[in-house]
Amino acid sequence: MHVSLVNVPFTTIDLFHKEWRNADIVSHFLGGMVVWLITTEILLNLSNEGYLNLTRRRLILYSFLILFFLSFGWEVAEKLSESGISFIHESTVNKVRDSIMNALGGLSALYLVLKRKYPFEINLKH
Repeated sequence: MHVSLVNVPFTTIDLFHKEWRNADIVSHFLGGMVVWLITTEILLNLSNEGYLNLTRRRLILYSFLILFFLSFGWEVAEKLSESGISFIHESTVNKVRDSIMNALGGLSALYLVLKRKYPFEINLKH
């Protein structure tokens, strides 16, 4: 999805990989937010249905561990795909920044859930 947001349709302009190399900052932030929310809600529902026995603290810990694991896996997949696309090359600094943005997105989602109870509420014991 994020690639289509920064590519200019019907042209050869590729803002994502050529003209604006930092275009993925926003998509990694939003991706971290969405992945954390989906992961947390799945774990919460599994706990509420009795398949898992999680406290709120463990739910948050496990959801961030899964987010970090998926973020790392995504960055590895991006690195492996660089050999197949000649104009894509991202530095280690870019990879670290992407992972930080994923984490910040997840932390923002955590704030929304704990403080605003949006888009769901974690109704588990501490």
